[in-house]
Amino acid sequence: MKPYGGRVVLDIRVHKRKLEKKASNLANGITLFRFFVLPIIMLLLLSDSPWTGFMAGVLVTVAGLSDYLDGFVARYYNAVSDLGKFLDPLADKLLVATALIMLSSLMRVHPIIVVIVIGREIFITGLRAIISHEGVVMAASDAAKWKTVFQMIAIVGLCVNETYFGLNFHITGLLILYVSLGFSLYSAYGYVESFFKNVHYLK
Repeated sequence: MKPYGGRVVLDIRVHKRKLEKKASNLANGITLFRFFVLPIIMLLLLSDSPWTGFMAGVLVTVAGLSDYLDGFVARYYNAVSDLGKFLDPLADKLLVATALIMLSSLMRVHPIIVVIVIGREIFITGLRAIISHEGVVMAASDAAKWKTVFQMIAIVGLCVNETYFGLNFHITGLLILYVSLGFSLYSAYGYVESFFKNVHYLK
């Protein structure tokens, strides 16, 4: 028979594991929410009406906020999972790519900008896949995190595409998108530099 104190410690550990499991499921569920809203955003952006644009902007805002919520839950409860590490950046990339492609079809953003943004994401994802075989993990840089923030804000502005309270959301969205493009290219340079520093067989 185990001592009472040892049983208490065991119960605490079991409870902690259960809590971490629930937190992990919650975080992954929040991430999956972003996949769920993608087709809704696509359908809304098939129309050029102010109402559908506004609703798409609301959904992109909620999806962007959920990105930080799932990360907060996972880190706070120490419930970061391999599935979450895979799904979270994938959801962000699909959200940005989907929204920009649809906005390009509405003539709200130039196709070249869309190609640069999506091309950058594919290129960096490829570098990360290659370098992972060397046992090196390229964590997201501060510039990359700010890139995502500005992209989300820009997409919201371009979705709304109207003037409210004296603010032209279309022009504001474009300006912020160009700012995000600067962060995107700068962070890409950092990833490439890190890649060549860490991939041994290229030295």
